Amino acid sequence: MNSSIQIKPIAGACGAEIHGVDLSHELDDAIFDAIKQAFLDYQVIFFRDQNITEEQHKAFGRRFGKLNIHPRYKTLDGHPEIFPIRKDPENPRIIGEHWHQDLTHLPEPPLGSILYALDTPPVGGDTLFANQYAAYESLSDGLKKMLDSVKAVHDNSIQSPKAATTRNADRATKLRDDTDKEEPEFEHPIAVTHPDTGRKALFVNIGRTHRLANMAVDESRPLLDYLFKHSSKPEFTCRFHWRNGSNAIWDNRCGKHRALNDYPGHKPYMNRVTINGQRPF
Repeated sequence: MNSSIQIKPIAGACGAEIHGVDLSHELDDAIFDAIKQAFLDYQVIFFRDQNITEEQHKAFGRRFGKLNIHPRYKTLDGHPEIFPIRKDPENPRIIGEHWHQDLTHLPEPPLGSILYALDTPPVGGDTLFANQYAAYESLSDGLKKMLDSVKAVHDNSIQSPKAATTRNADRATKLRDDTDKEEPEFEHPIAVTHPDTGRKALFVNIGRTHRLANMAVDESRPLLDYLFKHSSKPEFTCRFHWRNGSNAIWDNRCGKHRALNDYPGHKPYMNRVTINGQRPF
């Protein structure tokens, strides 16, 4: 049942599909260790044709670490660790439509997330992933040396209480409106060292990284704009087409992702659990 595992890369830069695993069953340590190693090797891994309950989804996530409760979005009734990602036919907007890493404004951003597809559109709705090891390693030695000593300021203005009314009007996935508290800024290195692999990766994203530490926004913009564009070059990416029962697990510490909004009139429904991480260094 979970006695064999096959790992098939889907692109040269990142991403692999895992076959021979049923996530509705408890995984023995050898199988889980192979899955975790593939996760570290490929930055994002995928499972097809799964049929899991909310409890099984959470149980698999807990094999990687403690689960996160999203600080701003409404969570699934009865399952605060599950973040429902929805789009109804009348909604023009989706979440995650720009290249980003999740919740990087937190002092300890997530390790990663596990997204499970319940209902997918007949065409479209792919997700792109970008390898941030490759993005960092392809920079010039001079720029890498400079970035190694620079921090950037991350914030959550895109999900702030001030933004909730506008964003909730055109999206099915809703921000909570039960707080007026603005989340604080936090500084992280631009080049981080992965705690498990020891490799360096870029750690900036257009959604939450708006300036460099000790610099104004206008002063920071040229370098950040260059890094945003560089980090999502096609040669660093893979593309995944969802089907009902698909699962994706991405490493938030060394990868970006972007959801495509190219399926008007359809309603993809997905559930996500997110695993807590540690402070980047």
